[in-house]
Amino acid sequence: MTTARQHRAPPTASAPQAAPSAHARGRPPGGVERRRPWWRALDPYVAALAGTVALAARRPATGRAARGAELACDLAVGLLFFLYGARLSTRETLAGLRHLRLHGLVLASTFVLFPVLGSVATALASGPLTEQLRTGVLFLCLVPSTVQSSVALTGAARGNVPAAICAGTYSSLVGLVLTPLLAAWLLGARAALSADGLLRILGQLLAPFLLGQLLRPWVGGFLSRHRRVLAPVDRGSILLVVYTAFSGAVVQGVWSTVTPAALLALAGILPVLLAATLLATRIGARLLGLDRASGIAAVLCGSQKSLAGGLPMAAVLFGPQAGLVVLPLMMYHQLQLVAGALLAGRWARVASSPTDAAGAEPAPPARASPEAA
Repeated sequence: MTTARQHRAPPTASAPQAAPSAHARGRPPGGVERRRPWWRALDPYVAALAGTVALAARRPATGRAARGAELACDLAVGLLFFLYGARLSTRETLAGLRHLRLHGLVLASTFVLFPVLGSVATALASGPLTEQLRTGVLFLCLVPSTVQSSVALTGAARGNVPAAICAGTYSSLVGLVLTPLLAAWLLGARAALSADGLLRILGQLLAPFLLGQLLRPWVGGFLSRHRRVLAPVDRGSILLVVYTAFSGAVVQGVWSTVTPAALLALAGILPVLLAATLLATRIGARLLGLDRASGIAAVLCGSQKSLAGGLPMAAVLFGPQAGLVVLPLMMYHQLQLVAGALLAGRWARVASSPTDAAGAEPAPPARASPEAA
């Protein structure tokens, strides 16, 4: 009897202890789940952006220094889009075309739903918001989706990472052409666009990107091997754009027109925009019949906006007027990271629940979408 007990198979209830899931491994001995604090989702890069804004407010570039900063800004934007083009794998981009429903949902959210919501929001808040902030909210709604943060969040949520890479890439490529065109249509004179100006924008943004694509066979490997070394080039270029834009705003005295009521209105509009797009993309993913992993990618890509792509575009579109225009985008960037991190953590916990680890049957299709999580 003793020998039989010693060799008896462990009971089913102890199976998760023998092979703990990722969900269980994050628990302390007491069995209470240890959740990641919300403040861990804060991006240190946002602190660098805030410091750059403070520097521009304290020591704005004027005179000859301002002209030098503008020239350096133009060169930095060209370098930034050249690097984007040189890093983008054309083969992977074409291979991702099979997720047509997902990409269509992301593009519709980015370039249709967002502009509609932004137009409604700025019309309702036309009283407290200044003209520059209304322009900034509309411009935020025209910016393409991001690649880096949406891919990282999709991976953390156990979503379809290759689909997220392609969705963010397609959005960025379409945004190179569509964002200036939508800005000319919705913003009109505020974007100071003309036929010549549009060609200049496409030349400054699209030409370096295409040049990077052409030179990718020779420089792509080098850039991939030295990605970490070149990362400060990307972020340094964006910080230079922010400094130049806010310096121009300080010199022109536009900050004196911003009231606390305007900032409070802006702080109320941005969460509503994010919540509306999250809900719309979750419903859209379910209606289109996307599986759970692809639905997660669609939700995270369709609700995100690219700070790295939007700031250079604003510098080209608005020039010295870009200071307050980019403020809503900078605020929304941090908001989307916090919300995305919370959602990704929740979806990851559902995907790695002890029931799934024990080999339970998969959930019905109605519960396989991100909405069920």
